[in-house]
Amino acid sequence: MDSKKQKVRALGLCSGGLDSMLAGLVLREQGIEVHWIAFETPFFTAAKARKASKTTGIPLIVRPIFDVYLKMLRNPPAGYGKYMNPCRDCHALMFKLAGEIMHQQKFDFLFSGEVLGQRPLSQNKGALRYVEKRSGLDGYILRPLSAKILQATLPEEKGWVERELLLDIEGRSRKRQMQLAQKFGISDYPSPAGGCLLTDKGFSTRLQDLFAHQDDCTEEELHLLKYGRHFRLNPKAKLIVGRTHKDNEQILKYHNPVVDTVINVKDYPGPTALIPRGAPKNSILLAASICTGYSKAPKLSLVEVEITGANKKNVIQVIAIQPDDVRKLMIT
Repeated sequence: MDSKKQKVRALGLCSGGLDSMLAGLVLREQGIEVHWIAFETPFFTAAKARKASKTTGIPLIVRPIFDVYLKMLRNPPAGYGKYMNPCRDCHALMFKLAGEIMHQQKFDFLFSGEVLGQRPLSQNKGALRYVEKRSGLDGYILRPLSAKILQATLPEEKGWVERELLLDIEGRSRKRQMQLAQKFGISDYPSPAGGCLLTDKGFSTRLQDLFAHQDDCTEEELHLLKYGRHFRLNPKAKLIVGRTHKDNEQILKYHNPVVDTVINVKDYPGPTALIPRGAPKNSILLAASICTGYSKAPKLSLVEVEITGANKKNVIQVIAIQPDDVRKLMIT
């Protein structure tokens, strides 16, 4: 078994949290060649995973999965959690994609840092079994931190992994993980708070609005959901108004100059505003008035506003509509 173990290769899903790190280190301690994979979408990044890889020395593969993830997100078979988080189907999809890489790069099995009962809805036995079945990798997914209280996997049955050296952690307490971290010399790790925007109430409300009014969307349009104030002007037009200088920068970074309309108040400090995919003239007038209301322009005065769309610029005059008067249009 010792000679075989030197050849065993495991690929793990890595969020970059402490549990991910410990799962990898527990397997590496058995002499298994451990690698990680992290996926990226507009809803979560691999930034923590990259840091975990640097901390532990475990190699990391990063893959963007926007198209396939969006298809799942619009209609997850198991539905959503509290907000727009499709946790069971998200995990199943990630394992399925990781399984493809497992076969391509000749890894022997997959693993993750999931702990039984840590998250009552997505890490109970039923949810873990759902993920295994939906991923098409039943038997090949090992969860080292809770393995001894779960059904034995193929890697354990085949002797690639010593089950007795795995763990039986259960529940929401982090005490045992912190003890393990000390054992492995890991002191710099993130808090267990999730980094997925789909669990955020405000972001989820904006995403629901987008899905309700558009049959398709771009990756850039999803990034735009993170910034500024969002207003639904009518079923076909939405306005985004920056709150901060950073918002203004990000709005311009992710906008599409071919189809979007950019609004800026002339002569007075104010936000950058955007109408994704443009809008008819009456909606642009309303948007410009709302944008002006968030600027330093005087009330009840005609103010010049620059409108940029499809690489064309023109200037219109509007009277500011004050924020209190448009709260009913605000998405969040």
